[in-house]
Amino acid sequence: MLTDKLPITKHLEDLRKTIIVSLVAVLATFIVTFTFSEEIFRSLMFPLKYTLDFSVHDMFINFVPQDKLKDMKLVFLGPAEAFWMNIKIAFVASIVMALPVIFSQLWRFISPGLHNKEKKYVLPFIVSATLLFLIGAAFCFFIVLPFAMSFLLTYKVGDFLMPMLSVGQYADFCLKFILAFGLVFELPIIILFLTRMNIISTRTLARNRKYSVLIAFILAAFLTPTPDAFNQTLMAVPIILLYEIGILLSVFMDRKRKNAGADQEKP
Repeated sequence: MLTDKLPITKHLEDLRKTIIVSLVAVLATFIVTFTFSEEIFRSLMFPLKYTLDFSVHDMFINFVPQDKLKDMKLVFLGPAEAFWMNIKIAFVASIVMALPVIFSQLWRFISPGLHNKEKKYVLPFIVSATLLFLIGAAFCFFIVLPFAMSFLLTYKVGDFLMPMLSVGQYADFCLKFILAFGLVFELPIIILFLTRMNIISTRTLARNRKYSVLIAFILAAFLTPTPDAFNQTLMAVPIILLYEIGILLSVFMDRKRKNAGADQEKP
């Protein structure tokens, strides 16, 4: 059964502890990531230097160097821009490294509203939430960003235009979309939580499936950095699949909970 309702002051105290522990974890990992921020930035240059090449006929997928961008170097336009770029990259990397701690604290905060049997799912929650975020970030880094860089920096540029990016602009552009895709891939867990807290039902989610497809393409139009339909579809399809996975997980958990309740009612 659910735990007793807690006073609002207790919830605020738990929220404060959750935020403090999460910030301490981020700051602790920031010390490590800032030390290696230059190496992290070199890795962040991958979408600019390479693009995904695939052949449907030959079933061949490979990353090939960008002919027009492989020798491109970034510039910084202010004395402190390169320094702040390292700060931003290290900070985002520290958040990613601290995700297990952040999700464990999030679980600690929401666990009072769960059944006692459901509280044992803390480890699957932490692992799945972390993996989903990493998969979303990797999907953006290896699939979406190379396409975006190739399109935005070479489309109708010709031989008379030369792209010149600052490190700050490039880092902001990449980090923003990597974080956005990582958060979007948490959709199954968000749906599972909303259905578990009876905020929305699985029947409602399934009945409004057609609207979820429309919302997925609208969201993809905002998230993808290029205006072409291919990249928007590339983002919308995973959102739709994640939506369906969230519904299936919610149905599975509902059936499992009902079966457990039925077993307890048996004499």
